[in-house]
Amino acid sequence: MLLETSDLTKRFGAITANDRVDLSVERGEIRGIIGPNGAGKSTLFNVITGFHEPDAGTINFDGTDITGLSPAEVTQEGLCRTFQITSPLEDMNVYKNLLAAYTPGFRIPEWKRERADEILELLEIEHERETKAGDLSGGQQKLLELGRVLMLEPECIMLDEPTAGVNPALQERILEYLGHANESGTTLIIIEHDMKVISEITDTVTVFDQGSIIVEGPFNEVKNDPQVREAYLGSDTDGMEALI
Repeated sequence: MLLETSDLTKRFGAITANDRVDLSVERGEIRGIIGPNGAGKSTLFNVITGFHEPDAGTINFDGTDITGLSPAEVTQEGLCRTFQITSPLEDMNVYKNLLAAYTPGFRIPEWKRERADEILELLEIEHERETKAGDLSGGQQKLLELGRVLMLEPECIMLDEPTAGVNPALQERILEYLGHANESGTTLIIIEHDMKVISEITDTVTVFDQGSIIVEGPFNEVKNDPQVREAYLGSDTDGMEALI
């Protein structure tokens, strides 16, 4: 097992955003994380990757206890993430954004420059090499954020709505690149509201509601589970329709 949480709990005052979550993700898997708005999905990502400190429970990644580590320390362990709202270094060009991904030392090694060139070609944004990141479209910024994570060659990438707000053609490109990354051995954990994406790319789906896991399994089984239907019908009718 690559990633495991045990009794993971996060509270914000009287609200329990994550309630004793036990999550296990196998190496090489593509895991989907779904659930109504406010179910605790992004909080889980924030706790696992060090942006929030858990109130209880443990996180184990690749045999190492990473509970309470900082985001930088978690990244150095080989666990990286993207965000629903991108935050590139807006005044730096695309190429320099890629080079800004962490590596030890003060000099930029030649292999890192070569890796940046490879990623520009892989993501088909080499023509935007000198463009300031702040001038990119929203979809291009999604690609750049993915590229910055790929620069680190992580064991696992956690993606928070990687296709949200992008056009269908770009969505297909992003999914294609994620598929290539997974085929190369990268484990993927994806929060996504687009059930078409979930059905196409994931091996297993974990469904959250009110801070807890209510069901896990293949998408075609999970979508018909009565607890899942009740969770979506109670708080997100459009999401419920997408599951049918």
